[in-house]
Amino acid sequence: MAVSLLATLVALGLLHVAPQLAQWRRDALFRHWVNQLEDTAGRGRVLLALLPPVLLCLLLDWLLGTLPLGELGRLLFALAVLLYCFGPREFEADLEAVLAASDRVGRETAAQALAEPGERVDWNAHALGKAIALAALRRRFGVLLWFFLLGPAGALLYRLAQTLGRDATLPLDEATGQHARYVANALDWLPAQLLVFTLALVGHWDAVIGAWQRWQRQATPTSWYTHGPDFLGDAACADIAIEIEAGDGYAEERSDPLLELVRMRSALLRALLAWLSVVALAVLGGWLA
Repeated sequence: MAVSLLATLVALGLLHVAPQLAQWRRDALFRHWVNQLEDTAGRGRVLLALLPPVLLCLLLDWLLGTLPLGELGRLLFALAVLLYCFGPREFEADLEAVLAASDRVGRETAAQALAEPGERVDWNAHALGKAIALAALRRRFGVLLWFFLLGPAGALLYRLAQTLGRDATLPLDEATGQHARYVANALDWLPAQLLVFTLALVGHWDAVIGAWQRWQRQATPTSWYTHGPDFLGDAACADIAIEIEAGDGYAEERSDPLLELVRMRSALLRALLAWLSVVALAVLGGWLA
């Protein structure tokens, strides 16, 4: 766990200083591998697309651990996997690009980088807030949770599953696309639930949990894998709405996409610090035990 925490801190620090590092990730090899499996369909194609890269990652991680200075090798490998999984663009840099745009057209264009390939973000506060929350989940928090639980292989599994299940530019048959979305939704479920709980702790509990409970009341038993975590966007936006109202925000402030972005970024940063603090306490507890 200590190695995982160190790799995470180094990766986040590097991306903050040099966000272009996230752009070295290329999906061409994975796309080529998926295209080679066109003779299969459905869950079989999904398993064949995801398992070999993940097993290879597990093997490399194990082999590095058997070499002299194995922990250093595993640290560098974990760092490389994290930088890959946080890509292809740095999350904070995409938020800064929206703020830095000089006009509405530029801001709306920059906001599209927060969407999944083939999707679009409408230029209004609620739609932008939901896009930011989901981008934070899939480009930061989801990667981190599965990395902390399963190591580099967990982070890679999450990243490849999201690419396979949500990239509309991948030429998949209907059955494969459906099962790929099931896997992507299933891997999103746990980090999304934990992120909602974290936002409630660091923000406005009643608003966040209230939005989450409204989703729970209408959710079906299979929602955890058949539907995406839309409850996360609703919960995050509810938190921001209460924050604006608490600050006596005017009606135009409640509908200002840029204000939504700034406050959402602040809430997500507090959530990230909370996650890292929990992991740090777990590491410290392990040392003291």
